Amino acid sequence: MIEAQDVNIAAAVVGGKKLEDIGAGDQGIMFGYSTDEYDQKTLHPLSHQLSCRINMEMAKQRKNGEIPWLRPDCKSQVIVEYKLGEKGENLKPTRIFNILISTQHDPSVDNATIKETLIEKIIKKVCPIDLLNVGQANECVYVINPSGKFDVGGPAADAGVTGRKIIVDSYGGWCPHGGGAYSGKDPTKVDRSGAYYARYVSKSLVAAGLCHRICVQVSYAIGLPDPLSIWVDSYGTVKNGKNDDYLCKVVRANFSFRPGNIIKELNLRTPIY
Repeated sequence: MIEAQDVNIAAAVVGGKKLEDIGAGDQGIMFGYSTDEYDQKTLHPLSHQLSCRINMEMAKQRKNGEIPWLRPDCKSQVIVEYKLGEKGENLKPTRIFNILISTQHDPSVDNATIKETLIEKIIKKVCPIDLLNVGQANECVYVINPSGKFDVGGPAADAGVTGRKIIVDSYGGWCPHGGGAYSGKDPTKVDRSGAYYARYVSKSLVAAGLCHRICVQVSYAIGLPDPLSIWVDSYGTVKNGKNDDYLCKVVRANFSFRPGNIIKELNLRTPIY
């Protein structure tokens, strides 16, 4: 059933065209990736998920005063060791190999305090303990502020521009990237909306039980509403004797990659970015 608000959105006119007929705002290639390797809710790769959660927890404890000497400029990196399954199976995380955190701090705090506090209050709170401590010889290695003092941060220390962290914004290197940043763009720009939809499609395929992990690629030409190509790679994890050609047919039959449809289906005209 089509709701009244959907009819209004579909009838909207953008640049003299109906929403469903608007062309891509730029050319390019976008990718979406999903995996059921660990978190069945987010279907996101564990290593990148943990890295993001570490930063989020540091921001939380900085703001609530639990770790008062933390400062805003920070970044983290998590390396996870995986076991490669047989054909039709997924990768399985076996241990966290190492964790790197670089964070700005108050000048008064020493490096030993920083390392101990971040391990106990951040890392062990965020990361699965069973993957951190896998026997004495295989315990996670922690690398905290390897450059030493880091009391000057932000633009004063390292100026940059929006969109220069495209891998952090996506999957931490788990799949290819077309090079376009997501940030600072309206939804007619497929660098953003096309990548969002590719992720939506990939997550739908994994959640439906068709495969364990998948990369969805889509390409556009500026001004044309229909994509030039749609391609999938399930890394050999497609289920029930099917193949990637079958998954491509499923995608084409159930999803429309037209920018106008993406805007409508994902409700991208609302302030959600």
